[in-house]
Amino acid sequence: MKLTILQEKLKEGLSIVEKISLKSLTLPILNNILISAEKNFLNLSSTDLEIGINWWSLSKIEEEGKITIPSKLFSNFINLLPNKKINIKTKNNDILIECENYFTQIKGLSSDEFPIIPNIKKNEFISLKSSIFCQSLNQIVDIPLLSNSRPEISGIYFLFQKNAITMVSTDSFRLGEKKIIFKNEQKLTNNYSLILPQKTAKEIINIFNTKDRDLNIYLSGNQIMFETLMTETNYPEIQVVSKLIEGEYPDYKEIIPLKYNTQIILNKDEFLNRLRISGLFTGKTNEVKIKTNLNKNELEIFNQNKDIGEYNSKLPVKIMGENIEVCFNYKFLIDGISNIKSSEIILELNGDDGPAILKPVGDDTYIYVVMPIKSD
Repeated sequence: MKLTILQEKLKEGLSIVEKISLKSLTLPILNNILISAEKNFLNLSSTDLEIGINWWSLSKIEEEGKITIPSKLFSNFINLLPNKKINIKTKNNDILIECENYFTQIKGLSSDEFPIIPNIKKNEFISLKSSIFCQSLNQIVDIPLLSNSRPEISGIYFLFQKNAITMVSTDSFRLGEKKIIFKNEQKLTNNYSLILPQKTAKEIINIFNTKDRDLNIYLSGNQIMFETLMTETNYPEIQVVSKLIEGEYPDYKEIIPLKYNTQIILNKDEFLNRLRISGLFTGKTNEVKIKTNLNKNELEIFNQNKDIGEYNSKLPVKIMGENIEVCFNYKFLIDGISNIKSSEIILELNGDDGPAILKPVGDDTYIYVVMPIKSD
């Protein structure tokens, strides 16, 4: 292998693929990235056996070839080089790097040992702007918790349809649902549902969030692939391939209430700030009490801690329905409110033990369901 590439471009590729390289004692090859030179393209690949990442760049290729080298060492070294042309060639299982007055040799391993990243058939797919997909996914990605007994709720549930993508996550105490509606229907022959691992979802956000490009999502059996193309040519630039979580996602629609006893419309930032202050006075349960006053159109936020003191705040709101006094985990409320983009929010309550809903005013594509804490 022999090639030339700009330091800045190689640095960009390494920042994408190096994150999932593992420190594995049983399979040392997973500490490495695969470097391939073919035709006019340099390809970097990494995998942890659950997720595989490919990155390509146009390069000056003089000799084709492949080698795997330690990801962290190679990335750290390239990052410290000046933004000049880098000449790379291989000698046996070593890689030789030259950049201005820097000359380095790094020991690698044969590419034959590197795990194969599956090729996904490009039949059924959905295409949308990467920024829209990542911003939507980011609204619910932090909700799931790793569960060995119920692995299906450890991931993000997706329903792909011709006119929409629905994504859902839960940890049994709260649930978030986000929809992306398409103006023009996608060319899907069927609806597809799947469960994406949370780790993959976070990698997708990290990789594609800053790239406002067309993101193609390919659907295939027990795997999924996310791909963007180069701006210079109709050739892949980044591919992320991931396994899916097996199992059936719970029928989450059953826990989303269709009506409410009390509806409150209030200023998002004011409510958020007062909840954060209330958190200074909570105990181990993170409990905060809210109470409505229909006569005064007020929401009272109350917290008491015998070791610290107490907090009481009243907020002007619009209220419909019944007066109510209910307790929540204030952190769960903050998480839901923080992911709402509108300046006003709707809080719908169903007694002191029924699920509550948070949603934006004027936007029906996002809802957040949270269960109250049963007060003693």
